[in-house]
Amino acid sequence: MRDSTSRWNTATAVRYPDPDVVVLDPRFQKIFIGNAGLRRIATGFDFTEGPVWFGDGRYLLFSDIPNDRILRWDETTGGISVFRSPSHYANGNTRDRQGRLITCEHDTQRLTRTEYDGTVVVLADRWEGRKLTGPNDVVVKSDDTIWLSDNGAGTRGNYLGHTAPQEHPFRVYRYDPRTATLSIAVEDMARPNGLCFSPDESRLYVVDTPGTGPKSTWVYDVVENGTRAVNGRVFFGGAGWADGIRCDTEGNVWCGFSGGEGEDGVAVFAPDGVLIGRILLPERCANVCFGGRKRNRLFMAASQSVYALYVEAQGAVGG
Repeated sequence: MRDSTSRWNTATAVRYPDPDVVVLDPRFQKIFIGNAGLRRIATGFDFTEGPVWFGDGRYLLFSDIPNDRILRWDETTGGISVFRSPSHYANGNTRDRQGRLITCEHDTQRLTRTEYDGTVVVLADRWEGRKLTGPNDVVVKSDDTIWLSDNGAGTRGNYLGHTAPQEHPFRVYRYDPRTATLSIAVEDMARPNGLCFSPDESRLYVVDTPGTGPKSTWVYDVVENGTRAVNGRVFFGGAGWADGIRCDTEGNVWCGFSGGEGEDGVAVFAPDGVLIGRILLPERCANVCFGGRKRNRLFMAASQSVYALYVEAQGAVGG
């Protein structure tokens, strides 16, 4: 791959089509916009995560985990402000089907919902009487259930939370707000991380990022009236790995991707698991979301910065 770092160290304009947006399959050609370029919309953070779009206010929220805050980027002004500090080392964020913010908090090891008036409500923080290991990423299904990965990222050290013992296996849980109960959705992974549903919600994609050994992304069938995910199989693996993931309306999976210098950024996979496109960034990308007025702008939380790119794809609801 080309050196994607030099452009960010100069004021030189990049000619269209943007050379850091790479078409690998004709299916990505339909998504790629030849006269839309990558933009770094914010920088100066320590580790960004959990981007979530609020179209009704035209702003993006994202976590800066080590600095214990959630930040807000305003689309109309480009300004950055603090949305919440302390955030309890918030990581993953999304919105429920009523538009409320859903957040995974590392330091408190809990899942929360922010009400319209700003009140923070604890949805789940325990399984069988013991604290969760540390909710990491989260998506919401059309039946209002909330699916979250619990992988201890915030309790393995003090940088992203605090050091605490692991009291449960790492899992994906399903929270039902109607009954205020947790259930286990996936328990056959070493360390579940990013997750998203296919547009029709028949599939659940989950990234597995064990501390040692190969990292891969799996796909599961959603069964039992949408309450469990079974029949897990590898969707893609090999060199590099995903972190946070989101689907577009056509079922393509957009992955915050870590591959090393010259390979970091976003990888896009078709529903059949074929890598169809790449967006190269000078930093590891932890997570992505779709936003903008037409939900066709990809926002990328990448280490110390946040990037944006217009594409001819729209994000599926629920991510």
